[in-house]
Amino acid sequence: MTKTIQISLLLALFCVIGFQSQAQLKRFSIGPYVETGVPTGDYKDIYNAGWGGGLNADIKLIAGLGVTGSAGYMRFSGKSFDVNGVTNKLPTLQAFPVRVGVKYKFPFPLLYVKAEGGTATYVGDGSGTATLFAPGIGIRFLGLDVEAKYEAWFKDGDHMGFFGLKAGYNF
Repeated sequence: MTKTIQISLLLALFCVIGFQSQAQLKRFSIGPYVETGVPTGDYKDIYNAGWGGGLNADIKLIAGLGVTGSAGYMRFSGKSFDVNGVTNKLPTLQAFPVRVGVKYKFPFPLLYVKAEGGTATYVGDGSGTATLFAPGIGIRFLGLDVEAKYEAWFKDGDHMGFFGLKAGYNF
């Protein structure tokens, strides 16, 4: 939990610095996002597709390079299965992912690649904190940002991954 608070404070600091440093030149943007994810590996047998949302921030640095961060909520509902005629439902996985990373915008318009790291703090039945890594590729046009990514959460030697699609609007 302490790591999540530290990363949240770091993200807030980036937001303040970016807003104060040449905000008139659109070096800083912030906005909401929604995302969906399809579990991979063993987790595709346990969880249904998930959904989430949150707040994303970008700070442009130099020559297409920037810093990015986000904080949000992600939820994967557990699947149901039958054992001897009795239906059981696995618990829902809920987490608050906090991500920071780098973003590179290619010289040709619209396209970028991104790599983020951070933590996902589980709530409910599976409490604890996982480390996450999320590379992705996206398109940004007039504030609309759409990204395809793979996100992996690592906790106690276990790996939960999903392919995701994230869409947001940056002001």
